Amino acid sequence: MHGLMQHEQLTLTGILERAERIHPQQRIVTRVGDGMHTESYGEFDERVRRLASSLRALGVGPGDRVATFAWNSWRHLELYFAVPCLGAVLHTVNPRLHLDQVSSIAGRGGARVAFVDGSLASLFAPVAAQIPSLQTVVMADGASDALPSARAHEALPAEGSAEMIWPELDERDACLLCYTSGTTGRPKGVLYSHRALVLHALMNNLAEVLGLTAQDVVLPLVPMFHANGWGLPHAATLAGATHVFSGRFGADPHVLGELIESEGVTVAAGVPTVWIDFLHHLDEHAHDVSSLRLIKTGGSAVPPSLIEAFGTRYGVRVLQGWGMTETSPLAALAIAPHEAAALPEDARWAAMARAGRPVPGIRIRIVDEQGAEVPADDATMGEVQVRGNWVASGYVEDEDGVPLADGWLRTGDVATVDAAGSMRITDRTKDLVKSGGEWISSVDLESALMDHPAVREAAVVGVPDERWQERPIACVVLRTGTTAGAEELIAFLAPRFLRWWLPDEVVFFPELPKTSVGKFDKRALRERLRERSPGE
Repeated sequence: MHGLMQHEQLTLTGILERAERIHPQQRIVTRVGDGMHTESYGEFDERVRRLASSLRALGVGPGDRVATFAWNSWRHLELYFAVPCLGAVLHTVNPRLHLDQVSSIAGRGGARVAFVDGSLASLFAPVAAQIPSLQTVVMADGASDALPSARAHEALPAEGSAEMIWPELDERDACLLCYTSGTTGRPKGVLYSHRALVLHALMNNLAEVLGLTAQDVVLPLVPMFHANGWGLPHAATLAGATHVFSGRFGADPHVLGELIESEGVTVAAGVPTVWIDFLHHLDEHAHDVSSLRLIKTGGSAVPPSLIEAFGTRYGVRVLQGWGMTETSPLAALAIAPHEAAALPEDARWAAMARAGRPVPGIRIRIVDEQGAEVPADDATMGEVQVRGNWVASGYVEDEDGVPLADGWLRTGDVATVDAAGSMRITDRTKDLVKSGGEWISSVDLESALMDHPAVREAAVVGVPDERWQERPIACVVLRTGTTAGAEELIAFLAPRFLRWWLPDEVVFFPELPKTSVGKFDKRALRERLRERSPGE
């Protein structure tokens, strides 16, 4: 027997219509040059309808792809709704990847129309030639030397109809295509449904998650071309929050400080390296960050010292999250603030740096090589596997298929779990160091190293060893104006780890290579270490 309840499709159209109806005066703000561009939700809704109307006139229909090659901005947010609400699929392309990867991803995406930021025109020009299906390129200022046939962006909403009637969509329809960042091989396409992203937005706005409301001012430093911008474009719009975008300035610490201060930002999001750099920037530049209540971070290990510094010096809660492109992306969160407050201070920051527990709507299990769940002793490591309504069940083009085990997504992340169900990510399977038949967690070593006052960044990788199979090497960037030798750093680690876990060597770098989304690029580090001359 079914319940006697009404049923409406869960689509992004509903989020857009609510925003215009309930919060028409809320703002969308973007840093543009030395100034700001501002529009209201009411203006946003009309522009989205006009834009979708013009796309339909260009022949874009259900299931067609529309690509973006763009930074975070009001125009990008408009496309986040205009394309899916039309029934088409928005394909966000990452401009920070290698040209060969960008060309492959764009070509496989098969877009009919591409929207390109003017500052990225020269990068996109050779990519356009690799997209046989591409019929129209749109740029803010129209044609340029690099893209001479491009149309001006503003011509589309100007020509479109504000009376655009949205089509009836099925919540299972595809709405957004995002490729993985390629850190574990060829980037793979994840195709999201309306239902998945609406449920993900609803979950994000729960009080025990981000708790976004119309009183919030949200600044995403995570790019909108990466994993749905962590779901913030949809969640903030659903909540009626003010959007603030840094445009082509990205995560520039000075611009970040100015935006937080001038716009009263309450919630910001970005990878740990963004907040490490910003914390150091605040040491030398005065910015009023008192409006901030929450920093959402993830993507790589978060040093407990970073969480402590923001908490004790600025009263800002740093919230560690865990997920991946295949999980839309949020799947787990660190300990809730009321629980953390009950812990001794030295344990509090470490607890807040954990990957945490599954968010509502997600199930997680951690299993050994035989597929049995590991004991909840916070010591036994196993692979993290996930199920949920916003978890991928396949890849575009079915590139060997999503790795599933009895319907559970095999993430490739390795973790332990405690009695309260809180995960501690110890590594990616490819980044674990296996020494003498035993596993060493590079994440644990990195977090500890970044607690040293002289260390700005640290990454640990395994290198081949004739006797032990692999041994860990620490790659370190020191803070400006500080000194620390290899022996000092090893001695700093010694009380926290077994002796055989300690790195055999510390190699100092002026900077560490990073992936297109700001994570440490360990594949590049291994290559650099292999290329070193003896004694270097």
